[in-house]
Amino acid sequence: MSDITKTAEGLRARSESSGYALWLVLLAAAGTFALTMGVRQAMGLYLPAVNTSTGLGIGSVSLAFAFGQLWWGLTQPFAGAVADRVGAGRVIFIGVLLVVIGTVITPLMTSTAGLIFAIGVLGAGGAGMAGPSVLMAASTRLVPVDKRGMATGIVNAGGSVGQFAMAPIAIGLTAAVGWTASMQWLGLLALLALPAVWVLKGNSKVIAAAAAAASGTKTLTAREAVSQALATPSYRYLTIGFLVCGFHVAFLATHLPSVVAACGLPPEIGGWSLAMIGLFNIVGSVGMGWAVGRWRMKSLLSLVYAVRGLGVLAFLVAPKTPAVMLIFAALVGVTFLSTVPATAGLVAKMFGPANMAMLFGVAMLAHQIGGFLGAFLGGYMFEVTGSYDWVWYIDIALAAGAALINLPIREARLARRATAAVV
Repeated sequence: MSDITKTAEGLRARSESSGYALWLVLLAAAGTFALTMGVRQAMGLYLPAVNTSTGLGIGSVSLAFAFGQLWWGLTQPFAGAVADRVGAGRVIFIGVLLVVIGTVITPLMTSTAGLIFAIGVLGAGGAGMAGPSVLMAASTRLVPVDKRGMATGIVNAGGSVGQFAMAPIAIGLTAAVGWTASMQWLGLLALLALPAVWVLKGNSKVIAAAAAAASGTKTLTAREAVSQALATPSYRYLTIGFLVCGFHVAFLATHLPSVVAACGLPPEIGGWSLAMIGLFNIVGSVGMGWAVGRWRMKSLLSLVYAVRGLGVLAFLVAPKTPAVMLIFAALVGVTFLSTVPATAGLVAKMFGPANMAMLFGVAMLAHQIGGFLGAFLGGYMFEVTGSYDWVWYIDIALAAGAALINLPIREARLARRATAAVV
């Protein structure tokens, strides 16, 4: 047996033999995602204050947030490729530091270019490096195959925990010390993710090389893996649907407090609505992690997108009261990022774990192109029309399209579970 194969089998045995190690991995990955995602998603709460302080206008400030959505996605394929080769721990370490620096200096920026640099390049880029493509690939590498679906759901739920926790923290800090110090303290909280660097260190090179040696195939280069993925129709359908998810998520994360204000509701309802999205996304993420082991993932994705579109439609015709807003936030939360475990699972199912961080990162790039459009068009359409109605209409149409485009994905049916006892 070769040294590569022995090393790979040792890594698998270590990850599969210890329940403590499994939960330590999930705690590290989910905790990191909670901190980076929580800080990033809470930034929308500061949008009105940043606009008032700088006097740049909601459109210009929205452009900085929109660029952050795009850059968060752009960093992930490259961060994933680096993590696949040199180790997730190093990538996460740099990402966390960038999140802290970008968030701390944002209140000091007085121009659109400065906001783009702080929010978009540093903060969002760091969150992308310490984001889902790297974290989920690291978890997939370190947990047994039969637990990967639930593991990705738990890691994804970490982002929701962060959003649920960070929104009230941001509101409380702002009331106590003002929005500038509040944002800076929020950024410093991301330093709590640094211990995860040690737990998630390592890469997939050894396991990939062992798998290739056992099967008699050669390990694909990054370029070959991306070319193979883009030539696969099912992967293209998956990424197009994920683009729609990004549009919806970024629009709400950036503009929901402004939507609340446009409905004539108190500002604190905006913060609690974001918190409700985070709370119920925990339910959606863990539920999806459980469901991917029981139903085909493409069907689950179609269902999520359809429910999302129907939820927006119901919100548009409902009276805009605090109770309705919070109920809508809860429904949105269940579907908010529950697409991620199924999308990550399909990527791993199609191409294996060797290049998963990079290939899921490419899908996340599509997600964030949609995110850029959602964040930017939200502000632009509000300035032009004085309301968010047309953005909601676009969102409903896109959700219907995403529900349909996932159906042709080629995914093998799950094996039937034994339901009868052996006589």
